[in-house]
Amino acid sequence: MTAVPPSTPPAKPPKPAARPDSVSLWRYLKLFRQDILSAQPARLYRAWMAEFKTPFFRSFMINDPDLIDIVLKKRPGDFPKSNRVGEGLRPLLGNSVFLTNGETWERQRRIIDPAFEGGRLKESFPAMLAAAEAAALRLKASADGTPLEIETVTSHIAADVIFRTLFSIPIEHRVAAEVFVRFRAYQQAQPILNLAAFVPLPRWMPRIYPKGTRSNAAHIRRLIAGLTEARLAEIDAGTAPPDLATKIMTTPDPETGVGFETAEMVDQVAIFFLAGHETSASALGWALYLLASYPEWQDRVAREALDHGTEAFSAITRLRITRDVYRETLRLYPPVPMMVREAGCPETFRDRPVPRGSQIVLSPWHLQRHERVWERPDEFDPSRWQTDAGKACARTAYMPFSAGPRVCTGAGFAMVEGVLILAHLLRRYRVELVPNKVPQPVAHLTVRSKNGIWLRLTPR
Repeated sequence: MTAVPPSTPPAKPPKPAARPDSVSLWRYLKLFRQDILSAQPARLYRAWMAEFKTPFFRSFMINDPDLIDIVLKKRPGDFPKSNRVGEGLRPLLGNSVFLTNGETWERQRRIIDPAFEGGRLKESFPAMLAAAEAAALRLKASADGTPLEIETVTSHIAADVIFRTLFSIPIEHRVAAEVFVRFRAYQQAQPILNLAAFVPLPRWMPRIYPKGTRSNAAHIRRLIAGLTEARLAEIDAGTAPPDLATKIMTTPDPETGVGFETAEMVDQVAIFFLAGHETSASALGWALYLLASYPEWQDRVAREALDHGTEAFSAITRLRITRDVYRETLRLYPPVPMMVREAGCPETFRDRPVPRGSQIVLSPWHLQRHERVWERPDEFDPSRWQTDAGKACARTAYMPFSAGPRVCTGAGFAMVEGVLILAHLLRRYRVELVPNKVPQPVAHLTVRSKNGIWLRLTPR
């Protein structure tokens, strides 16, 4: 890939090269292991639907907004979450809301959702702001123009936000720091890549995971269990802080009157960390890269932050440019690039039979870059969100947090967090590209850069 001088933005932000239209199953599995996105053919950026056959199951990717509406909004019960996604994540996430279906999932959402309602976001804001301020202070020593791998920075910031808002402890806390380190090792093992994700295996058959997956997951769960048990003791003593963990642990299911037990709470905290930390770290890293690539937008974000400030929750609604930049980042680099559902009954999509048990793949990555939906789909243009065409696409072809009843419960939280941190950092620092360091997007758990995202920071 040709190097980009630091003063010249790329013509288009980088994206993975697509594979040839037809490859063998063995070649596909090899490509999938390297990168989920590079394993897909280029025609998916134009197709409304595509079918893939393997010896073990049939898979249909759908980009037709009307079909997506059926799967996610109109008949979500007929398209439960595929167990294949959970095969690699279950050692860490257990029976969390991310993996469950049916009545179990409905009960979990009834308990969790109140903690993330609009009013609760305002209560979590001071903890988010404290994490942003701590990040700005930490970066002061590195803001001398020396190349800095920014995904490491955003991972640290996002983890700090999660621990402060969930358990009222900073990332420097011993347990928080250890969970952070263990989680990075868990992610690097690529747990989603295991045989059971591709070949249907009976439940009794032992699963084989990449080295370190089980041990790191078990260690993380022990650490989270310790935090959860300590919080239960504080709740009983009447000394618990009013953070998200306390809210969730003291909320009973409105239908049964029963809340989460300790083991259930560990499952939910694990997914909060995975979804809230890993996805935010990914989005923030790409947002900073895009702003370094397009300095005119960076300057607009910085001016907006200086004009409106970042210290008050009410200021977030006035950071409209920053919000549009973050939305455009999530369009180009959705942290979760693909979601998989399963056909619970025989279907017919676009005059094509879809057998029961087929895998239904929904791809925010392809939908949000679809050539028949978006104008200039591969270009970075935050101004599109203020146009009629952009607003129309937002309603039908934009789903970085999924959609319908299974929309990410923390979507509002993530948008406040992302806008706050971007504005808070850019009012203090300028970010610039590093020559010969063009990031290469790859997707495993989330969309990250294979070679890191290298930027220079200097005081503004």
